[in-house]
Amino acid sequence: MNAPMNHAGVIRQPDLHDPNEVARIEAFVAELGGNVFQRPLWLQAVERGTGNLANGLVLERAGSIEGWLPVSDIHSPLFGRALVSSGFGVGGGALAGASADAEALCRAAQELALRLSATSIELRGGTAPHDWRRIEGKHANFTADLAPDDDAQLLAIPRKARAEVRKGLANDLSITIGSSEADRANHYAAYSESVRNLGTPVFARRLFDAVLDLFGGEADILTVRHEGRPVASVLSLYHRGTVMPFWGGGSHRARALRANECMYFELMRHARRRGCTRFDFGRSKVASGPFAFKKNWGFEPEPLTYWGWNAPGTQPRNIDPTDDSFSAKIALWKTLPLPVANAIGPWIARGLG
Repeated sequence: MNAPMNHAGVIRQPDLHDPNEVARIEAFVAELGGNVFQRPLWLQAVERGTGNLANGLVLERAGSIEGWLPVSDIHSPLFGRALVSSGFGVGGGALAGASADAEALCRAAQELALRLSATSIELRGGTAPHDWRRIEGKHANFTADLAPDDDAQLLAIPRKARAEVRKGLANDLSITIGSSEADRANHYAAYSESVRNLGTPVFARRLFDAVLDLFGGEADILTVRHEGRPVASVLSLYHRGTVMPFWGGGSHRARALRANECMYFELMRHARRRGCTRFDFGRSKVASGPFAFKKNWGFEPEPLTYWGWNAPGTQPRNIDPTDDSFSAKIALWKTLPLPVANAIGPWIARGLG
């Protein structure tokens, strides 16, 4: 796709399997301070882990990249086809030095969606044309600076949550950090049980493997064990001095042991040792349990604005688990035996994007 533009610019689809193209876009994302989900590396991991194709649009002038819109082509028989920026992430959107360039990329994405028979575009960040649907008030993100040492970090946590952390630290819990096969297996066991208990289909393990393999030292797994058994585990990303615990969860035993509280505190300690200065607790739905949990840790919610566009005559796809239409399905999912949920879940989850 080559779309002529004003000021001798061109919008085109880059080949995200070409290492040189990827390197140029990665450099552009770094230069403009983009988020981890705007990196081509994230799109590649999503493609490898879910089969949803890595795509995107670059805006160039005189051979220089001036704008970039990362896109995952999410195709599902259950939820339809959508271009998502960025798939399976909580951030994304067009990255450009000028708002006019970001808008041009969005207009080009409309053309791309129509050519691919995708009925919608979803941007998880950035800006969009005035006639796109603005989505706000549904999600908030939580970030804060890391304290300079362990004692200060503990004291930075409000009293009630700090007491829960202390209880976890007092239990006979052990911590391992890595990305070995054992780390991955233990993480998937804890995470898949956690999301089943929430009534949510789990992703295929190969998505986590792909992120760990492609991101290398910029991702790892921290696991909390009790009596040698994993009870809580989190896969985290590291980007521009910030740690992001992205996929985490615990077993039923984790609650009584305060293993999740211990897990996040230990991750803060680990991230500081790695040289991180910020902790990104991630996105949560407003008024949800995770939203309250993060606020109780002293993190202030930062409202998120997303954007949507739909092809003429179509409706936005509905993947909101809090929608009443999903309540019966969620209740049923919570009752499934874990092996059954883990077998069926990835087929459903790959279409959520």
